Amino acid sequence: MYSAKPGFPRPSRQKQIPSSQSHVKSKFLAIIILCLTLALFSDSSRADDLSTGPLPRNGLALPSAQQLIWHDYEVGMFIHFGPSTFLDWVIDWPVPEYRAKEVKSHQMPDKLEHMFDPRNFNPKKLDTDQWVAAAEAMGAGYIVLVAKHHGGFCLWQTETSEHGVRNSPWRGGKGDVVADLAESCRKRGMPMGVYLSPQDHVHGAAGGGRCRTPEDQKRYQEIYRRQLTELLTRYGKMSEIWFDGGLAVEVGDLIRQHAPDAVVFQGPQANIRWVGNEDGFAPYPCWNAISTKIARSGIGTAVHGKPDGTVWMPVECDTKIRGQWHWASDKTEWGSASLKSLDVLMDTYYRSVGHGQVLLLNHSPDRSGRITDADFKRGAELGAEVRRRFGRSLAETDGRGTSIELDMGKATTVDHVITMEDIAHGERIRSYVLEGYRKGSWKQLCEGTAIGHKKIDRFPQISVEKIRLRVITASASPVVRKLAAYHVKAAAAATGIGLPLDTIELQLAAATGEEEKFDLSPWIKGPGQYTLILRARGDAPHPLLVDLKLIIDGAEATQYLKPLEDKPGYFDLNITVTRSWPKGSLILQRSSPPKK
Repeated sequence: MYSAKPGFPRPSRQKQIPSSQSHVKSKFLAIIILCLTLALFSDSSRADDLSTGPLPRNGLALPSAQQLIWHDYEVGMFIHFGPSTFLDWVIDWPVPEYRAKEVKSHQMPDKLEHMFDPRNFNPKKLDTDQWVAAAEAMGAGYIVLVAKHHGGFCLWQTETSEHGVRNSPWRGGKGDVVADLAESCRKRGMPMGVYLSPQDHVHGAAGGGRCRTPEDQKRYQEIYRRQLTELLTRYGKMSEIWFDGGLAVEVGDLIRQHAPDAVVFQGPQANIRWVGNEDGFAPYPCWNAISTKIARSGIGTAVHGKPDGTVWMPVECDTKIRGQWHWASDKTEWGSASLKSLDVLMDTYYRSVGHGQVLLLNHSPDRSGRITDADFKRGAELGAEVRRRFGRSLAETDGRGTSIELDMGKATTVDHVITMEDIAHGERIRSYVLEGYRKGSWKQLCEGTAIGHKKIDRFPQISVEKIRLRVITASASPVVRKLAAYHVKAAAAATGIGLPLDTIELQLAAATGEEEKFDLSPWIKGPGQYTLILRARGDAPHPLLVDLKLIIDGAEATQYLKPLEDKPGYFDLNITVTRSWPKGSLILQRSSPPKK
C-alpha cells in the first residue's frame, strides 16, 4: 500500500525495498542505470518492439518534471470568491466610478444590479486556514485561487486598478486575500496557484485580454503584465497559473523568470489544457499528447488528444461542488440546494482521475469569507470515500512487458482494478484487456484503450486467484507503475465516456459575395466544447476559416474556432468566456466568395 499526504492515496515512484536487501537494491539500481543508458544510445530499438528489453527510443511525447508532479496531485481545489459572491450573479461589472477612464467604450451588464461597488466587499470572518483545511479534507494536492475574475476586481493590493480590496472597508482597505491564502498554504505545505483573468471589465478587455483599439490594447498589456508580476513575485512560489480563455498578452518572459516550474492553463505558454466542459468529465480515451499546432494555440481541449501526439499536454477537469462557481444565496437556483451529492462527486472522480486526468473541484466561500459547513462536509465526504475505496489495495505489483500478472495469494473477491503506466517513459499502451484467473482458466473482466497516469476499471464483483493485464497494442514496451486490485463493495455503474459534444449545424446560402451573419447564442448553453458544421448548398465550396469571423459581445474571438482535420466544413468551437450565460451575444460572420 502507498499513501501520500495531503490528498488521496498515491503511489511512490520509488519501489520500497527492505534494508536487509541493500545488496540486492544496489544491483537492481545498477541494472536500471544500464537499461536507461542502453535506451538512450541504442538506435536498433523499434517503437513497436513489445519485448521486455531496454526502453526503446520511440519518439513518444514525454512529460516534464513539473507535469509529473502535477499528475500525482490528481485532485486540486479551485476557489472562486469575489464580487459575484455578494451579487448572487455569475459575472460582475464595476460601477462607473471604478472603470478605467481611458477606455472610451466599456462592456455593459444586462442589469444595473450586476454592477459591484468595492465598498460592499467586507468578508469579516475570512479564514483562509479553513480553506486549506477544506482542501486537505477532500484530498486536494494543490489550490488555485481566482485572484481576479472577469469583472476585474483584484483580491490583492495592487496599484494597477482602483477596483479591488484596496478600496473596500475590509480591514480598512489593507486586506490582501492572496497574501492570507499564501501564508495558510505555506503553513500546511500546500502548493498554490493563481487564476488571473485576461478578460477585465475595468479595462475594457474582452476574452483573451483583447481590447477594441490598439491604444487600449497597449495600455492593458502593460497593466496585465504588472498584475501578473505582482502575483508571481510577492507571494512565494506559484505551482499553477490560469489564463482562462487564452491570452493575447505576451507574458512568456515573466513566466520563465518568475515561475519556470509552474504548470500553465491556456495561452501560448500552456502545458496543461482544458477538458472542454465544466462538469469535470474527461472523455475516454483521453490521450495526454496533442499536435504541436494545437499546443501552440493555447486553447486545446480533450478532443485534441492523440496517442501519437508530439507534445505532452494533459487535461485539467474543472467543475464546481455547487451549481455555480461563486457562492450564491438560497434566493437563487445556485444556493445550498444545488450542492452536489456524494454519488455525483464520485462519478466525477471516476470520469476525471479514473480516466487519467486531474480533477479541479471548486469550493466557494460565502459572504463571511468561510466555506459553509455543508460544503466543507461534502468535500470531506468525497475525500473519505475515495480513501475508503482506494486507500488500501488487496494486492498490487508493477512490471514491464505485454503481460503482467498479479497473484492474489488465494481466491479473493474483487470489483475494481487500478492500472498506472510509468508516464515518465510516455503513454505507451494503446489497448488492453484485464483478466481474472478462476477455476483453472482466465476470464475477461474488462477491456480498454488508454491507461496513462491512471485508469480505474470497475466491473461486477468476482472471486479470482490472479489478475492479468494483457496489452493488445502498444507503441513501445509497456512500463507499468502499478497494477492493483480492490473490493470496493459499491455498485459497478457504467464508466461512460464523458459528455457528448454539442453540435451546431448551419446551412449556408449560395455564394453571392455578400456577408452572412448567424446568431449562435441559442445553441450555446454555457462554456464548453461544441462541434460546428457548416453545410454548403449545391456545388458551393466548403467554408474555410479565413472566410469566418467569430464575434463575442462585439469583440472578435475567432481564435476559439478551429477547423477539424480531414473534415471539410467541420469546426471545433471552444467557448470559454463571454458575458453571462445563457445570455450574451455570439455571432458568426461569413464572407462568401464572389459568385462565379
